[in-house]
Amino acid sequence: MINVDNLSFSYPKRTALFDGLSLQLQSGSIYGLLGKNGAGKSSLLHILTGLLFPQSGNLNVMGYQPRQRHPELLSDCFFLSEDIFLPNLTVQSYRKLYAPFYPGFDHDLFQQLIREFDLDICSKLPGLSLGQKKKVLLAFGLATNARVLLLDEPTNGLDIPSKKQFRSVLARHMHDNRIIILSTHQIRDLQSLIDTIIILDKGQIVFHESLLDITDRLQFSISHREPGDPLVLYYERVPGGYYCIRHKGLQESLEVDVEILFNAIISDPSAFSHLFNLPTYE
Repeated sequence: MINVDNLSFSYPKRTALFDGLSLQLQSGSIYGLLGKNGAGKSSLLHILTGLLFPQSGNLNVMGYQPRQRHPELLSDCFFLSEDIFLPNLTVQSYRKLYAPFYPGFDHDLFQQLIREFDLDICSKLPGLSLGQKKKVLLAFGLATNARVLLLDEPTNGLDIPSKKQFRSVLARHMHDNRIIILSTHQIRDLQSLIDTIIILDKGQIVFHESLLDITDRLQFSISHREPGDPLVLYYERVPGGYYCIRHKGLQESLEVDVEILFNAIISDPSAFSHLFNLPTYE
């Protein structure tokens, strides 16, 4: 559904952000896009939606090139940016103005989600909190019935109950023909939703694996002593001891801590290269 091949991109008068980046994404999956600040997560989402143009490489989303801004693609793709700028309209007026751009828009679903999020459809958008604005846009995005949802830091501004509600709503409206990319630094907010992890570092995809493959090849455990076992690939101090990532063994494994796995991959990707065929870059 999304194919990125040998893509290069840089902002004016800056060093290249992406140099030969390649990525293939399939429908029916929720991808977690992770990376350090400045790694290019938001820029990649902007490129996928045609808001930024790469200098070279091939990019195909749903059979279209995003830079050409085909109406068929724009009506099948919804992007929730981290930076939200909304017009001085009510929630209802916003729906009436923008829903016609999406032929598959489900007005009943939008109304249902607005009620579920405990929002007033007559409220003016500028008067809402950041979390409430994100709920409006999430409701709108799901109601578009777009097959591609790109969500940049979607849980920023949400309180704890709202994060739980967000996860529930998103999971309920995922289906085999939809692809969702969640770009986030708050991975623990979204870990239960994600089935594939993508790590972006130094202009490249350095890790792209499903949670199923990760649990098939790695074991996660807590040690009360600092590990000295050569099978331990990475460990990190946590309350109660050391969280360890090691070669898969016979012992029962803890749930994957994606945040610690991210730290492990970023700190020493070579330690995992033989297990996941990770790429190497100069």
